[in-house]
Amino acid sequence: MEQYRIYRDILCIDLKSFYASVECAIRGLNPFTTPLVVADKTRSNGSVVLAVTPYLKRRGIPSRCRLYELPNDQDIIYAKPRMNTYLEYSTKIIGIYLQYVSIEDIHIYSVDEVFLDVTGYLDYYKKTKEELASIILQDVYDQTNIPATCGIGPNMLISKLALDLESKHSPNFIASWMYEDIPTKLWPIKPLSEMWGIGHNMERNLNRMGIYSVGDLAHFSRSKLRKFYGVIGEELYFHAHGIDQSIISEKLVYKPVDKSVGMGQMLFKDYYGDEVLQIFLEMTDEVTKRLRFKNRKAYTVHLSIMYSKDHYGGFSRQITLPFPTMSEAEIYQACISLFDQYYDGSPIRKVSIRLSQLVEEMHLQLNLFEDVNQKLTEQKLSRSLDHIRLKYGKTSVFRGSSLTEDSTFLSRSKMVGGHNG
Repeated sequence: MEQYRIYRDILCIDLKSFYASVECAIRGLNPFTTPLVVADKTRSNGSVVLAVTPYLKRRGIPSRCRLYELPNDQDIIYAKPRMNTYLEYSTKIIGIYLQYVSIEDIHIYSVDEVFLDVTGYLDYYKKTKEELASIILQDVYDQTNIPATCGIGPNMLISKLALDLESKHSPNFIASWMYEDIPTKLWPIKPLSEMWGIGHNMERNLNRMGIYSVGDLAHFSRSKLRKFYGVIGEELYFHAHGIDQSIISEKLVYKPVDKSVGMGQMLFKDYYGDEVLQIFLEMTDEVTKRLRFKNRKAYTVHLSIMYSKDHYGGFSRQITLPFPTMSEAEIYQACISLFDQYYDGSPIRKVSIRLSQLVEEMHLQLNLFEDVNQKLTEQKLSRSLDHIRLKYGKTSVFRGSSLTEDSTFLSRSKMVGGHNG
């Protein structure tokens, strides 16, 4: 494996319980001693909890749950999400990181997690990687009151594993791993979903092959993994050995690929039957707008419906169209067709629409039964509306039906990422 190893000094920094820590910082509270939950209680008892403080996590409360799953504790503080505030804090903290490394040596993984390549900076600062990590974490805390943890490794993968598996239990919230630590610290890990990059579905598939721990994965046949799972199987094999050759400054890692576009919406109340059609219409407008911005058309329309907690279940079905499209009407009708076929009358609490099998917009397959000129005119109209909304805001032009009781358009237009700004 030595020929695949790279030796860098990578810090993977995570802001602990970020949203909840921001709310505590604003209130002058300590997130390690404060029972605070970030969730919108005004929606419903089934609202999603976005974050809980480390204090509540130690009490066994998961960071992602529903309001009704929380204990009936009068001391819990409920903070309504305010995404713009969280983004402001995130931007300020990234500015702190940039005081230590250049923009080329930082990879922003999410709003609360980054990778820093400090390989070329240790001699300059005359610090070890652990010392520099400690200084950066302390600087973040001093300027924002947000606690952070850090994993350190010779590549991005190992630094991420050190972060997830050890740093949060370390007295100083810093964990440093090397390749030599993989057999003793990574291979015993099970279930497999505890390792970054392995979801529950992949875990079940690997279990069927007799692979239950990361060590089992590391000692399984590389060729068989590639045979069953292709490139992903081979990547899993290398990850089990701590191998990752990504270089932050080359910006080759985690580059998103446009395989689909979509969105999901947790509804403010239970919807029944035709009441949800307005939601379909508004979500179709949004996903087709995303298609147009990417200059793509889609063959496959995927509709997922989740019922309310008292009825459980739902369905997830897709339909592949004979021609690729970016038409709101065609995608909306595809959703209606799936809904009519599979809906059983239960109260609906979540809707997701995803478009896949994307092709370039220039891809035009002739259809003798439709007017091509009319279709091109519709596309030009849709693009014109896109530009108006981009320039003057989402609510500058919208459907009249969005004023009806079943619509969520106006209320959601004031939100950031589906939550209050």
